[in-house]
Amino acid sequence: MSRSLLLPLLWLFVSQSAFAAEPWTRHTIDDSSRGADGVRVADVNGDGLPDLTTGWEEGGKVRVYLNPGPEKAKEQWPAVTVGNVKSPEDAVFADLDGDGAMDVVSSCEGSTQTVFVHWAPKSADDYLKPDKWSTAAFPATKKKTRWMFCLPMDVDGKNGIDLILGSKQPNAVVGWLESPSDPRKLRDWIWHPLYDAGWIMSLMKVDLTGDGRDDVLLTDRKGPTRGLVLLEHPGHEKAMEQWPIHRIGGNDHEVMFLDHQTSPKARWEIIVSTKDNDLLGFSRDDQPHAWNQSAIPAAKNTGTMKSVRWIDVDLDGRQELIYSCENANGKLSGLVWLEATDDPANWKRHEVSGPEGIKFDLLQLLDLDHDGDLDVVTCEERKNLGVIWYENPTR
Repeated sequence: MSRSLLLPLLWLFVSQSAFAAEPWTRHTIDDSSRGADGVRVADVNGDGLPDLTTGWEEGGKVRVYLNPGPEKAKEQWPAVTVGNVKSPEDAVFADLDGDGAMDVVSSCEGSTQTVFVHWAPKSADDYLKPDKWSTAAFPATKKKTRWMFCLPMDVDGKNGIDLILGSKQPNAVVGWLESPSDPRKLRDWIWHPLYDAGWIMSLMKVDLTGDGRDDVLLTDRKGPTRGLVLLEHPGHEKAMEQWPIHRIGGNDHEVMFLDHQTSPKARWEIIVSTKDNDLLGFSRDDQPHAWNQSAIPAAKNTGTMKSVRWIDVDLDGRQELIYSCENANGKLSGLVWLEATDDPANWKRHEVSGPEGIKFDLLQLLDLDHDGDLDVVTCEERKNLGVIWYENPTR
């Protein structure tokens, strides 16, 4: 082989070898159904350990997983199917009736287009018994739109937890379900629309205005309204009125999931993944609604971005980035982390998942093995890897 041909091949080998660091070890929490679609976290039994819930979109199940502790976290977790509903896109914990037992709310798209509550048994001893759970629909949500995401939040300061809901077309919207004096009377929950949307990906409560009230930060993926948007909470007494809408940026991208942090060392306050495979960073100076947008180079040979989080992977005190991908079939990786350098335009790529897996989802960062570094919990729904976590090798 001639030297002129050998050098380009050698460069290709070296550059790809730099990408091909050893993936993190993967552990399976549950792979019993089809289409695990996002993981949400809460300590449901008060043992100080983070528990999980997810909806299995193709399998039509909503399941809860009780954290068995660091010694058994690498095994499959104790689990219960809390309800069977079609096309669950999201599941999240919330004690809706204030009885101390953590219920689950599922948001369904497809032809179901309804939000459900899965009432938990009052006795902690019955939590893993599926026949002790009961499922019911919120009448105000039935056949309205394809519901995508739910954010439990006390909106009006009365009757406990309300629900912020987001959906995609048809009739895409963000609004809130007002909890009545008796939350068990689902017919009495009242729907208040707030924002006409295209396709809602993220809903996050965060006080971006500094007034002590939780606002709603969202990503809207499709259509003329797409971008990163803040719905400013107007106060409990005005919660049923129109909320001020602040468009932050990203309207020229198909924005996916977001993350927010307040570290004074961080370059950006908000980070957003996009299907265009740009990471967008947003920062501001003194003005509460004057945002600067920056593009952050993404890693090569991955799928299209889905979820992104800040993380200090290697415990060096610097904020790094980790993101998941869809459409990773045949790619080098569907889950990578990016190490910050002194050059904001240059991030060093590291593998997490390797090539196994096609469609990953929302990322959660938890120290499941109690070794002092953050592990990564997510779902994979095309190869049915299921609910999984990747063990951070730092320690």
